[in-house]
Formats: sequence, structure tokens, C-alpha cells
Amino acid sequence: MRKLFALLTMTAILSFGPINQTFAQDQAEENQVEQTNPEATTEVDSLSAEADTTAVEEVVAEEAIPSADLADEELIAQEETFHQILKRYFIEGSAGFMATVLLALILGLALVIERIIYLNLATTNTNNLLVSIEDAIKNGGVDSAKDICRDTRGPVASIFYQGLMKYDEGLDQVEKSLVAYGSVQMGRLEKGLSWISLFIALAPMLGFMGTVIGMIQAFDMIQEAGDINPTVVAGGIKVALLTTVFGLIVAIILQVFYNYLLAKIDSLVNDMEDSSISFMDILADNKK
Repeated sequence: MRKLFALLTMTAILSFGPINQTFAQDQAEENQVEQTNPEATTEVDSLSAEADTTAVEEVVAEEAIPSADLADEELIAQEETFHQILKRYFIEGSAGFMATVLLALILGLALVIERIIYLNLATTNTNNLLVSIEDAIKNGGVDSAKDICRDTRGPVASIFYQGLMKYDEGLDQVEKSLVAYGSVQMGRLEKGLSWISLFIALAPMLGFMGTVIGMIQAFDMIQEAGDINPTVVAGGIKVALLTTVFGLIVAIILQVFYNYLLAKIDSLVNDMEDSSISFMDILADNKK
């Protein structure tokens, strides 16, 4: 038994001895390399640190990219269109008064559009009409000239038709008929202009009323706060002035169209007067 134990002991010593010697030799060689070349070891460590730093920076950059995209989306969202700005100011300027001013603009523009269409349809080439009437009177008589006036659109043709209706009663009656019916046609041309002028005057007045009421509300807020807060004062004045600005813009728009309509009516009236004189000359020449 003792021999067997001694044999096993010798076997273990012989087996683990070379292994321990090998590990000892490897450790000794590594220590020798580090002692002989410390710069290489430092270089390896620095390379490892740089690799770790680069990896961290890449992760941070990848996380920063969505943040930058989110910031760009927020900037785009903050950029308001003209329609959005107008809507925001409309709400800030007290929707009640702003709605009344907007209603004045809508009604005024409706009348303006109707008048523009009517006046454009009332425009007639009077020179060609006079030539056609003269040829008709010479070739077909007064009845033929009446048919031409009846088929022609515009106030000038209507005035000529009324004059031809009095042709048999003499030129004096024709002239009176032209003057009387010309006044009727001028009234039709100027129809609706008084309402447009009303909206032109009403829009800034409504804006001023909104401004006064807004200022009263601003002073009420100052009184409740018990102190003059610049933020409260500035906000109240801003809201109050928005109604005035909107009312003035409406008045300016309607005033431009109103002046255009007046110029168009003046042109038509002058054309009616000149053509009426030429019409009387044609009738006088054919009366003989």
C-alpha cells in the first residue's frame, strides 16, 4: 500500500512539474518583454483606449442624429404660412369684432364683383353701333334700326331704342327721350355704389370700436393686477390694435375697387353722351 501511494505521488509530481515550469517560463518571458520594451506596451494600451473612445463617439453621434432631425422638424413646424398667421391674428384680435369687419369685406366684395360684371357687360362699341343704325335707317328705315338696337346689349343701345320710339313725334321729342332715359341708365350704372361706400366707412369704424373696447379690457386687467405689468399692457394693446389694422385693410381694398367702378361709370356716361349727340346728327340728316 505504501508502495502504491509513493508511486502515485511520484506520478503526480512528474505530471504537474513540467506544466508549472511552462507557466513560469511564459510569465517570465512576458515580464522580460515588458521590461525590455515598455513603449510597445504603452502603445498597445493607448490604441485600446483610442478604440474605446472612437466607439463611444460613434454611439453619441448616432444618438445625436435623431436629435438634430427632431430639431429641424420643430423649426419647420414653427414656420407658419400666411394663412396660419392671418388666422392667428384674427383669433387674437377678438373674433367678435373681427368677424363683423370680415362680414363687411365679404358683402362689399360681393357688390363690387356684381358691379364689375354689370359694367363690363354694359360696355358697347358705340362707333360700330352708330354705323349699323345709320345703314339700317338708310336701307330699311326706323324699324330696321330698332331691331338692331333691340338685339344689341348695353345702355347705349337702350337709349337709342327709346329715341327711335319717338322718331315719328319729331327730333325734339327724341332728344327729350334720350335725356330722360339716359338718366335712368345712369342710375342703373351707379346702383349699389352707395352700399360699397357704406362698407368702406363702416369697416374702420368697427375696427376703432374694437380697439377702444380692447383698451378698456386692458385697463381692467391692469386694475385687477394692481400693478402696471408691461406684458399685460403690451398684450392688451396688441389685441386692441389688430381690429383697427384689419378694418383699415378692408377699407383700403374696397376703396380701390370703388374708385375703379367710378372711373368705369364715368367712361360709360361720357360714351353715352357722345354717342347720343352723334345719334341725333344721324337722325337729323335722315329726317331731311
